[in-house]
Amino acid sequence: MTYDLYIGDRTFSSWSLRGWLMLEKFGLPFRNHMIGLYSGTMADDMTPLAPARLVPALQLPDGTVVGESLAMAETLAEQNPKAGMWPADPAARATARWLCAEMVAGFTALRGACPMQLQHVNEGFEVTDDVRADLDRIETLWTHAAGFRTDGPWLFGAYSLADAFYAPVCARMIGYDLPVSDMARTYCRTTIQDVAFQTWRAEGQKITYDPFPYDMGLNTRPWPA
Repeated sequence: MTYDLYIGDRTFSSWSLRGWLMLEKFGLPFRNHMIGLYSGTMADDMTPLAPARLVPALQLPDGTVVGESLAMAETLAEQNPKAGMWPADPAARATARWLCAEMVAGFTALRGACPMQLQHVNEGFEVTDDVRADLDRIETLWTHAAGFRTDGPWLFGAYSLADAFYAPVCARMIGYDLPVSDMARTYCRTTIQDVAFQTWRAEGQKITYDPFPYDMGLNTRPWPA
């Protein structure tokens, strides 16, 4: 049973990263298909997946197309109950679902001001009050999740779908050197140092862009090794 995952440019597509991690981190068999976000071919590339219109999109082995990351997550967890995609404890599982839903619907100031890019670290980014409020809310949720944590470095101990959903948040915190607590920064480092994340980023680095999307006009330094 092999899934087909349709993704955008790895350096920039935060939602694609989430979709890819759902499959990669839980050992689910899948094939990648690239959609041209920056080549002008996105509409044509997405035509066979209609009415899905955004990446990531998932095609199930029976041909069913699933759009939207949260629907993809629930479908994959339902079809692969032994993969442990949600925390086993019912209270932790409900909380993980809550965190994922709030990620999908919220943090618009952070997402708008700090588009995900995995090329470098921007220096001197000015944090607005709205972005600061989003960062504070994220830390509140992460601290709440820690109350359910079992052994392990992830939000609920073992890696879960919640970690896949918040991986691009970690990339933003690192990529814009945002002012977060030591707890949050440690979790971000755990995320970006994970083998799966590094594999994703390395594939993205094979493509160069001129001009570079989301150039903030700031000084930059290398992405952390």
